[in-house]
Amino acid sequence: MNPMIEPQKTSSVGFLLLDNFSLTCFTQCLDVLVTANLIQPGSIRTHTFSRNDSEVISDLAIPIRPDTPLTDIRIAALDLMIVCGGLRTPRVLPNGLITLLTKLANMPIALGGLWNGAWYLGKAGLLDGYRCAIHAEQRMALSECSPKTTVTLDTVVFDRDRFTASNPAGAFQIMIKWLHAALDPNVADAVFDLLDHESRFRTSAKVLDRKVSASLREVIALMECNLEEPLGLDLLAQCVQLSKRQIQRLFRKQINMSPQRYYLELRLTEARRLLQNSRLSVTEVAIACGFVSTPHFSKCYSTLFGCPPSKESRYEI
Repeated sequence: MNPMIEPQKTSSVGFLLLDNFSLTCFTQCLDVLVTANLIQPGSIRTHTFSRNDSEVISDLAIPIRPDTPLTDIRIAALDLMIVCGGLRTPRVLPNGLITLLTKLANMPIALGGLWNGAWYLGKAGLLDGYRCAIHAEQRMALSECSPKTTVTLDTVVFDRDRFTASNPAGAFQIMIKWLHAALDPNVADAVFDLLDHESRFRTSAKVLDRKVSASLREVIALMECNLEEPLGLDLLAQCVQLSKRQIQRLFRKQINMSPQRYYLELRLTEARRLLQNSRLSVTEVAIACGFVSTPHFSKCYSTLFGCPPSKESRYEI
């Protein structure tokens, strides 16, 4: 072996599985990391943990047995530890978990959270001064328990050594972004190209990819914050100090879609989330997402999702 060539570094990623964690978020992350190992063998080592080293039941009632004990030696070898929460994960932070998270924060280890994983980091005081993402249903809870945290509307937030995602699409992105920063941009791009084409989670969040310009990100952020009362293209242009034609060119060139179409799909995607996760009526959802006509809302919804909003699955609240 040439002594001038350093051996390839293996990065270690740990997943702390909490009760009723989102299995889909977890597997989205694993899919990215396993694929990275196929492209560059031996580059990633994954570990699963639970608080008491016992089996954990996911939100889909599928048990996962952790493969690594929570010992100081094991966690000291990690580069990233991700707290995996879920819709029904109880918001309880026992002393043992506070101690563990604080110990991790004092090590050179990046911390992440999936679904409501940010709540546990915030409750332990580990998101003070950070921006973060958390599932929409729990933004208020995090804001109340961690007032020094900037709780965003974003699907995924990558802020220094804190990586948080609010849903499976964000979980996919957070692993791609982490690969890009911690491993190899070429490997990250190759994984994205392999997996994203067939991903069920191709959403508007894709435009947060690094190739999207800052100006377009600003326009999209305004759209995301104004779903109930959509902003016209004139006002959007005025807010970001661009012309309407410039905004249209940005959307066409960078995401191959008109701004009007993108805004519509953004509102309809939010409508679907509300239908699935709230008791709001179809009319109430339509209004909440900026539609003044319920028939028009139903027509647009059916065109995008293949079924009318009245037939959408309603989860038990």
